[in-house]
Amino acid sequence: MEVYSNENEQIDAVKQFFAQNGKALVIGVIIGIGALAGWRYWSSHEDGGSRQASASYQQVSTALDASKPATLDAAAKFARENSNTYGALASLDLAKRYVDANQLDKAAEQLQVGLKDTNDANLQAVMNMRLARIQLQQKKPDEVLKTLDSVKGDGWTAIVADVRGEALLSKGDTHGARDAWSKGIASDASPALKEMLQMKMNNLPG
Repeated sequence: MEVYSNENEQIDAVKQFFAQNGKALVIGVIIGIGALAGWRYWSSHEDGGSRQASASYQQVSTALDASKPATLDAAAKFARENSNTYGALASLDLAKRYVDANQLDKAAEQLQVGLKDTNDANLQAVMNMRLARIQLQQKKPDEVLKTLDSVKGDGWTAIVADVRGEALLSKGDTHGARDAWSKGIASDASPALKEMLQMKMNNLPG
């Protein structure tokens, strides 16, 4: 099982799969997370429509450039017209560009669009984590906590605990933050992530 060191590498792994398997229909996404996450896809034959969607996704994804609004509009149009995994991935790509441009409202909106385009719990978990981090930047801790409740799977425990602790701390709930980070440390997380959570706990008042 391949293990990836951060969420960006998870997304890169997804894109690489689609690039190398343009003639396959993804029927499962299984994330095995030891440190943070690992992606492995299983597939079967896809029809002509899926092949076209795959090619179109690769085209709009490659062309995305935050300095060129037309490419963002094209990606948004593709996401709206493709209620499938390709549409969800396009929304994920587009949301990143909006974050880079500090357009957090648009990024959050795009992720919410993408979440409706896939029924795969693992891909939804990635998107919900991205959404929670954006909501944290927007200083919306209650929305962060609600979004994190949608992330399922033991492999996400430490990552969810990290963001949950930050959200609770922003609400002034020091005890809640300490409890969240303690659960992350007790999980099967990477040593680096556990060390980071421990440092956050050590810096808490009291």
